[in-house]
Amino acid sequence: MTKFSSGDLAHRARKRFGQNFLVDHAVLDRIARAVHPAPGQHLVEIGPGKGALTELLVQEAERLSVIELDRDLVPWLKIRFERYKGFELFQADALKFDFSALAQADTPLRIVGNLPYNISTPLIFHLLRSAHLVQDMHFMLQKEVVQRLAAQPEDKAYGRLGIMVQYYCQVENLFEVPPGAFAPAPKVDSAVVRLMPHKELPYRADHLPTLEKLVNLAFQQRRKTLRNALKQLLPVEQIDALPVDTGLRAENISLPTYVELSNIIAASDGFSDS
Repeated sequence: MTKFSSGDLAHRARKRFGQNFLVDHAVLDRIARAVHPAPGQHLVEIGPGKGALTELLVQEAERLSVIELDRDLVPWLKIRFERYKGFELFQADALKFDFSALAQADTPLRIVGNLPYNISTPLIFHLLRSAHLVQDMHFMLQKEVVQRLAAQPEDKAYGRLGIMVQYYCQVENLFEVPPGAFAPAPKVDSAVVRLMPHKELPYRADHLPTLEKLVNLAFQQRRKTLRNALKQLLPVEQIDALPVDTGLRAENISLPTYVELSNIIAASDGFSDS
């Protein structure tokens, strides 16, 4: 592994933590400008690493909570940032962290992170459970993941991840970041994305587990028709009565149509949520 020194800290990037430290100052500045902390806001940074982005955020944020899994980095982060009144650090696994414990009724969370590629998708789904407590999220992710988050019907990248994230959030692909901006450099391109939870859901599922199950089934065999997935949820006669062309493939179906179908399925006498 590549050894990288930052200030007084020499730390070997750990593959098991998916560590690729962002070191390009122009990219760091661009992320900080995109987040644009303001007085009275509560920022949460996931995986601060050596604190390169933290340094820019902590000077503007009234309160900054950071969550770092690597216990070797925790003492360094404490020494570097504990002088800031609103700074607090949690040595924890973000996948298991209760983000609702940080929330206050009148101050929604603003979440930022250079997410390890190997946990980015499950972590996003974990965060969506607290979407009602969040103002926005800015993440550095693998470029391919950002493309999936923002994908629309007919796009090759369109699938379960994009549909479920767009159910909760508006997705904005901000800019791409080359491998050379990191130490060690990853083997893939990255991108920064902004997720803004809807204040009111534009399409509301009556039973969210039904929507999740429908979308999962539809994309398990994405080259097959929607009818094939629906056979696992409804009797044939009810499928024939649905207000959608069931001969379409999963990638051709829009989010509002998936929500409409899930509501019909959830209300059906022939549906078993098991």
